Amino acid sequence: MYQNRSRHMRNHASAPLTFTAWCNSHLRKAGTQIENIEDDFRNGLKLMLLLEVISGERLPKPDRGKMRFHKIANVNKALEFITSKGVKLVSIGAEEIVDGNVKMTLGMIWTIILRFAIQDISVEGEMISHKVRHHHSSPWKDGLAFCALIHRHRPDLLDFSKLNKDDPLGNLNLAFDIAEKHLDIPKMLDAEDIINTPKPDERAIMTYVSCFYHAFAGAEQAETAANRICKVLGVNQENEKMMEEYERLASELLEWIRRTTPWLENRTPEKSVAEMQRKLEDFRDYRRKHKPPKVQEKCQLEINFNTLQTKLRISNRPAFMPSEGKMVSDIASAWQGLEQAEKGYEEWLLTEIRRLERLDHLAEKFRQKATNHENWASGKELILSQKDYETATLTEIRALLRKHEAFESDLAAHQDRVEQIAAIAQELNELDYHDVASVNQRCQSICDLWDKLGTLTQKRRESLERTEKLLETIDQLFLEFAKRSAPFNNWMEGAMEDLQDMFIVHTIEEVQSLIAAHEQFKATLPEADAERQAILGIHSEVQKISQSYGVKANIINPFSTITMEELLNKWEKVKKLVPQRDGALQEEMARQHTHEMLRRQFATQANLIGPWIQARMEEIGRCSLEIGGTLEDQMTQLKQIEHVIVAYKPNIDKLEGEHQLIQESLVFDNKHTNYTMEHIRVGWELLLTTIARTINEIETQILTRDAKGISQQQMNEFRSSFNHFDRVQCYYIILNSAPNKVEFARIMMLVDPNATGLVSFQSFIDFMTRETADTDTAEQVVASFRILAADKPFILVDELRRELPPEQAEYCIMRMPSYAGPGAPPGALDYTAFSTALYGESDL
Repeated sequence: MYQNRSRHMRNHASAPLTFTAWCNSHLRKAGTQIENIEDDFRNGLKLMLLLEVISGERLPKPDRGKMRFHKIANVNKALEFITSKGVKLVSIGAEEIVDGNVKMTLGMIWTIILRFAIQDISVEGEMISHKVRHHHSSPWKDGLAFCALIHRHRPDLLDFSKLNKDDPLGNLNLAFDIAEKHLDIPKMLDAEDIINTPKPDERAIMTYVSCFYHAFAGAEQAETAANRICKVLGVNQENEKMMEEYERLASELLEWIRRTTPWLENRTPEKSVAEMQRKLEDFRDYRRKHKPPKVQEKCQLEINFNTLQTKLRISNRPAFMPSEGKMVSDIASAWQGLEQAEKGYEEWLLTEIRRLERLDHLAEKFRQKATNHENWASGKELILSQKDYETATLTEIRALLRKHEAFESDLAAHQDRVEQIAAIAQELNELDYHDVASVNQRCQSICDLWDKLGTLTQKRRESLERTEKLLETIDQLFLEFAKRSAPFNNWMEGAMEDLQDMFIVHTIEEVQSLIAAHEQFKATLPEADAERQAILGIHSEVQKISQSYGVKANIINPFSTITMEELLNKWEKVKKLVPQRDGALQEEMARQHTHEMLRRQFATQANLIGPWIQARMEEIGRCSLEIGGTLEDQMTQLKQIEHVIVAYKPNIDKLEGEHQLIQESLVFDNKHTNYTMEHIRVGWELLLTTIARTINEIETQILTRDAKGISQQQMNEFRSSFNHFDRVQCYYIILNSAPNKVEFARIMMLVDPNATGLVSFQSFIDFMTRETADTDTAEQVVASFRILAADKPFILVDELRRELPPEQAEYCIMRMPSYAGPGAPPGALDYTAFSTALYGESDL
């Protein structure tokens, strides 16, 4: 193709001008220019530099000497390089170039242009040559061909419809000016030369037209590269927004869990039932109002994370790794800690309420018994300390002795009461009663006084017994009255305490037990009445004797402080308390029947809702494993199930109302159902989470199918294969039995990167489609940037802003690191490191 080109060169004036301009368009990249071809190429230095610029290769080091043989050596190096590129040079020698032979120099330059500028055009090069040779007058002479060439690739630079064929000079100058100003093509031809020359130099025109080809080809490559970069950056920007949203939601949810967990873990009891009930109400508000929205947020966070990971896999990006402590597993762990803290909190509250109720009951019982005992013991110390026996008569001494015996009997009867008071105080201590200090102080005072009374009683007896030998008379009737009235009085006081004793029961059986005990007590009333009649008989006998012997009516029994009037009053009070006790027990029986009705109402609804939730869970499971229909059919069916679940929510709320009534009535057990409200709550929350996750899984499969181009038949085959492996639990066994252990390890890194021992259906689909997916790679992005940078290993800020849209250009400028290689100007950016970082192949 290149043989004898120099022999056919025409001596037109346009060829040197065109060739000079063509050479300068390349030499300016090296920072130099030529003015005259035959003179500036004579020493071979600029000729070698020109070849290095247009070929992108390094030539042998030139000789810098100024002797003729130095110049010939340089030119020969250039000619040898041209010959190494498959070009046959005929009749072109280094001596002619060094001697400034214009014809030979122009022929050599034309040969270089053919090889390095026109040959690359391939078939189009032949087309240009053909057009130039056979259309030497028009359309090149009238300028329309140049304008059409510009309009075809850059219609924004000129309006071809407004051009005038009869104005060739204007057309040519317009085309040449636009090429120089907007396409960076120097003016290689003179418009007047072309018009005034019958046959323009075809080589000059071919050279000039080839510059247009290279300019437009470079622009198209830059546009393609820019489009690819914009696409990649757009995907990356969208993914970063999703990552930031995930980080925000995860931070808010973890902060809520961090604030709530210590509150649930606090088991510090309050001092009163009312305060503990307020805590119980706060917990109910938490379960009904505060926690359900957070359950939804947690579920939505997992959905967003799965969607983001799917998009990253589809776009061949590395998986998203949230900030430390904000992984889905971290959130699940924190949530589990919240659930663990919540577990048993309500039971603890109810147990504390029961404990405080029992403490209040015991404290009241202690106060009653202590008051009764203190009333009884009041003044006893003073009486026992008297020395009235020293001046008493024999009869009085005997009376004092009998009275003292009666007191000892009474004292022994109160021993049980004192022990009961001490036992109640001990129990209050064991149950950590808040006012136990005052209880202990009062109990200690009672015990100290009791011990002192025992000591004083013993001393008085000893004194009376010493005096008894001197005394012989005693009134037996008073003594008998004292002996019988004291136990009877003690019995009545005990009976009154029992009849007024408060009771706490939780079942009908416990009430029936109290009623039976009360009936047994009423059966003893006839015997007690007989005892009353006997004591009354003794009193009547005393009155009879007094009247018979003229004793004054106001005679006082020296052996007892208990009067018959007191006994009669207490007996009347006992008879009034019996029917009151009957009424209280019957009211409690009615209340327990109401509690039983509440238990049955709750059990009826719970026994329906529990199986309903289980049935929906099974229905969701069947739908997710179904193979027959499309993913859209499965999505429709799941949406219908979701609608049914949402519509069922009022039944859960109604059951919550029944449960609240039961708790407000302090009913703590229910033998009519195995379901508790906590079971129903957990089941309901699990159902909501399961339907949301299953819908998200189908959405993810649809997204994967559409992005990967998977047909419905392929999806069904994937599902059938996955279900088979999952059913027989042999998926890993089959893979592990593969002969190629390296390939097995690679597959396992793809489908189970965390080595959990499980393969999800989504991972299975990703594995089946990953190998054939048509996705961008880091190498493609690097190659695109290299085109924009004109083959430089770095790119400048101005080049990014010129070739990319403003948003993508600024995105690259902000994130692209500085270029650290040799020979880079200030502000040079490393596009290779930036591109590999986009795909996770390096750290940016």
